[in-house]
Amino acid sequence: MKKLYFSRKQLCIPYSVFLVLFVFIPMLLILVYAFTQEAADGSLYFSFDNFLNFFTNSSKLQTLGVSVTVSFITTFFCLIIAYPVAYILARSGWKHTYVLLMLFIMPMWLNFVLRITALRELLNIIGFLGKYDYVNTVIGMVYDFLPFMILPLYNSLQKLDQSLLEAANDLGAGDVHTFLHVTLPLSMPGILSGITMVFMPSMTNYVVSETLGNSNITILGKMIEEYFSTYDDMHMGSMIAIILLVIIFLTMLLSGGFKENADETSSRGANLW
Repeated sequence: MKKLYFSRKQLCIPYSVFLVLFVFIPMLLILVYAFTQEAADGSLYFSFDNFLNFFTNSSKLQTLGVSVTVSFITTFFCLIIAYPVAYILARSGWKHTYVLLMLFIMPMWLNFVLRITALRELLNIIGFLGKYDYVNTVIGMVYDFLPFMILPLYNSLQKLDQSLLEAANDLGAGDVHTFLHVTLPLSMPGILSGITMVFMPSMTNYVVSETLGNSNITILGKMIEEYFSTYDDMHMGSMIAIILLVIIFLTMLLSGGFKENADETSSRGANLW
């Protein structure tokens, strides 16, 4: 029986077709709509009006500011909560640490809308719903994205070279000094990865702001949805999507997501995108 052999180039064909159909063509369409306007006869012409309109419209800039603020606060609280949890899980030495880690991951297995609806009912019982829209939104964002911060931190902290910590103790460094000068710098790849995985998605997750903020908080994701569906303006919606894509690119660039040594850092929990 004759065996089939495939070269690497042949094996890349399905992946290349997928990229063309579902990445390059959609991105090309978004670019076309973002930098065009529709004439009276239905034809498209090149224009920067959408770009200028976004950065000269106070309501759109306010939405951008709200999105960045909510994302920053969400990322901050996720990091503050997740780091001690990941540190304890990675350094505890318990035999069944994976069980505790699974408890933090299990909510991700449930339907997202179901989880947010359940949280809405809890906030309603407490008395927050309808009174603290921004607080409720941040609570929902932290609840939703906390596992995405814990996982890279845990992976990074678990793979720390214990000999470095022992060497610091042998040289007379205390626990605080060892943490600040050894553990924290070595876990930075996991921190950067967690920040990237939380900051950008929280700018577009308008389901949380709509459900817990009683539709009183508009973020970029909601604005894009409104321009595509409610206003039937694909040109402006595409421009906002492009601006959001640029923000994502800059965030990845600043966090080191495009470094050539990504393979080395990812082994310590970095750059999980």
